[in-house]
Amino acid sequence: MTSDSKPNFFSVIISVLAALFGVQTEENRQRDFAKGRPLVYIAVGIVFIVLFVVSLLLIVNSVLP
Repeated sequence: MTSDSKPNFFSVIISVLAALFGVQTEENRQRDFAKGRPLVYIAVGIVFIVLFVVSLLLIVNSVLP
């Protein structure tokens, strides 16, 4: 992907996951803010947070009697 093109959906997913874990590179962050659409990042972030909470709930419920 060239630096002057919009991030594709896979790049958005990778960027959101990296940001959630706190390992986002400055280059990718700059690209996301300059070329990306905020609504896409917000939507993907919400989906991953909901999946994370649901998976934690399932794990806790399966461990506890």
